[in-house]
Amino acid sequence: MKFLRRTWYKLPSLGKGRKKKQKWRNPTGRHNKIRNKRRGYSARVEIGYKTDRKARGRINEKIPKKIFNAKQLENIGKNEIAVIGKIGMKKKIEIAKKAKEMKIEIHNLNLKKFLKGKNFERDKK
Repeated sequence: MKFLRRTWYKLPSLGKGRKKKQKWRNPTGRHNKIRNKRRGYSARVEIGYKTDRKARGRINEKIPKKIFNAKQLENIGKNEIAVIGKIGMKKKIEIAKKAKEMKIEIHNLNLKKFLKGKNFERDKK
């Protein structure tokens, strides 16, 4: 469950591009509907929403492993999923090619769409 600050969508300073500002703040105020737990309003952060210990920090029941180059793909096991770190386009293309070849799933990259796109065509020429 995603807990966002009350009325984050109304203010441009809290908008979609400002993830840091969207974070949860405890609702205060006399007539606050979330504080009063009114039906139809977003849920409030409370005890009981935490995920079970075995599933915590996992993606699709697999342990995420950050990748910064193509060589690190070899270290990924069966119970792990690749997550590309903050890297440039050249390395990203290299990692995508190797992942497709090795049949490794990358969580934050759609391999088919990425390799078909304009970025890959530009490097081919």
